[in-house]
Amino acid sequence: LPQIIAVISVFFIVISILSFCLKTHPEMRVPVLKNATSQTANGSYTWRLEKKETEPHEAFFYIECASNAWFTFEIIIRFAVAPNKLQFLKAPVNIIDIVATLSFYLDFMLTELKQESDMLEFFSIIRIMRLCKLTRHSAGLKILIHTFKASAKELILLIFFLVLGIVIFAALIYYAERIQYNPENDFESIPVGLWWAIVTMTTVGYGDMVPKTYVGMFVGALCALAGVLCIALPVPVIVSNFALFYSHTQARSKLPKKRRRVLPVEAPRPKGTKAPGMAGGGGGVGGPQNRRMNAIKHSHPGALDVKLNRIGNCTFTYC
Repeated sequence: LPQIIAVISVFFIVISILSFCLKTHPEMRVPVLKNATSQTANGSYTWRLEKKETEPHEAFFYIECASNAWFTFEIIIRFAVAPNKLQFLKAPVNIIDIVATLSFYLDFMLTELKQESDMLEFFSIIRIMRLCKLTRHSAGLKILIHTFKASAKELILLIFFLVLGIVIFAALIYYAERIQYNPENDFESIPVGLWWAIVTMTTVGYGDMVPKTYVGMFVGALCALAGVLCIALPVPVIVSNFALFYSHTQARSKLPKKRRRVLPVEAPRPKGTKAPGMAGGGGGVGGPQNRRMNAIKHSHPGALDVKLNRIGNCTFTYC
């Protein structure tokens, strides 16, 4: 049953995200017909239909209704069986799921009331974040999240050096392009140079802003080299943490799923008393150790003597 529920959950996550993306495609939208009237010079009125706006096809609405109905049911059931309700509400994945589901219901209510909110449509993008729910069903995504958590210090250090380099090279490129006369200067201010520094240090290089002077080209080369060094330094640590978590996950997956049977432990006895069957005289049928040895003697006579001869004077314990 848990596997069936997991498959259904993944199915609705994929369907809802595909629906959210496809309904923005022009071919998946239909024009909104609106009546408009205009008065002519002789006082008569004319009616016409305008197709200025478009809206998603009606099929996407039913897909979202079915998906959000399942998500609502899943949230209620998981909240009901959660041992710690407060911890359930604090989980980031659950917060995203609840907010995304509520945004759909608010959007539906405003649509029924003939009220539109651009801000609500913007926040509906959080439905894409439902992809984070796949971490419950994917071991690889869990490993990646644990890797980022373990490498938090290295990532913070990387961001710090990147921000430092971006500010420095943005100022350098601004003044470097002003040293020589350049009527086609793209760097009108240092904030504009920040965009160029980010793109250059991350080795993306859109080409929308480029230095035109030799001094500016030299600064650009230094910026690219500094970006490569800043990004490359913490990468081995992150890769090492990922390999560690991956090997740990692989080792755990190979462990037996069934619990091993634990033998009953004899209750402790007060001091001065001897275990039954351990008193002098014959082996008796007393304690668990003697019972085992007697069983071995009866089933394989002579085998126990051979084992004891091999062990010699060593002390051994049955477990």
